[in-house]
Amino acid sequence: MKLGYFLSSEEHGPRELVRNAKMAEDHGFESLWISDHYHPWNDEQGQSPFVWGTIGALSETVSLPITTAVTCPTVRIHPAVIAQAAATAAVQTEGRFVLGVGSGEALNEHVLGDRWPSADVRLEMLEEAIGLIRTLHQGDEVTHHGKHYTVENARIYTVPERPVPIYVSAFGPKAVKLAARCGDGYVSVGPVGDLVEKYRAEGGRGPAQSGLKVCYAASEDEAVATAHRLWPNDGLPGELAQVLPTPKHFEQASELVTPEMIGKAIPCGPDPEKYAEKVKEFAEAGFDELHVQQIGPQQQEFFEFWAKEVVPLIDV
Repeated sequence: MKLGYFLSSEEHGPRELVRNAKMAEDHGFESLWISDHYHPWNDEQGQSPFVWGTIGALSETVSLPITTAVTCPTVRIHPAVIAQAAATAAVQTEGRFVLGVGSGEALNEHVLGDRWPSADVRLEMLEEAIGLIRTLHQGDEVTHHGKHYTVENARIYTVPERPVPIYVSAFGPKAVKLAARCGDGYVSVGPVGDLVEKYRAEGGRGPAQSGLKVCYAASEDEAVATAHRLWPNDGLPGELAQVLPTPKHFEQASELVTPEMIGKAIPCGPDPEKYAEKVKEFAEAGFDELHVQQIGPQQQEFFEFWAKEVVPLIDV
């Protein structure tokens, strides 16, 4: 299983993200994920730069593959615009870019005043958007009058030599079927082996990627406190992450999440065995690539800890 680093656009500004990416490459990580948000999940996280500008800077700083984890090409930004952005990113990175897509969250997609559709409609929109993006990436003039999107006389002139791979995020059975039908790869979070199996059973091809949050600090108590302060929303159940509209709503809901809950869910502290065991869970679940996100400001300390103490324990 390949190990990559997850760049958190919610916690870090664009310059910090580029510095973190360089440290990740220098410490042996093989690829990058980068989140694509309009808002952070809560005000404590405090950032949310425009991902496409950051990717341009990354293309000049590191030589690692980059995947958006994930972009929603349906509501806030029209898929024709995402198609152009992804094509440019692929050219900038000399073919090392993957467009990770998903059906999105109200947190980011409602900001222009659009109605937030039901889950079934969001999946329908995502499938049409993926098809339109693939057509535009062929470099021909496109006119499209679909159920959800209209494009007239659109042509992307700056296209990569090879089509941009599109990986699809999915957390439920219907979404997994769509991912298997439309994707060049699969994106998830957590060691959810049953979903990987379903993706493969439905004919899904390409790599299965996932993400893991961790929090290294000098003590477990310090790490748990940091993780709970910045990412209590990780403990929210069900579909809340898709339907809550503002960071304030996430903060209110996250009052139900205790530090103990976060400490059980996220590897925290200075014990490298915890990190290695969690990585093993993802490998056993069938994932081909895992992207690790260090929560909090101690990025340099984390990278040194990971390279010196965790990597020697990993056998996947």
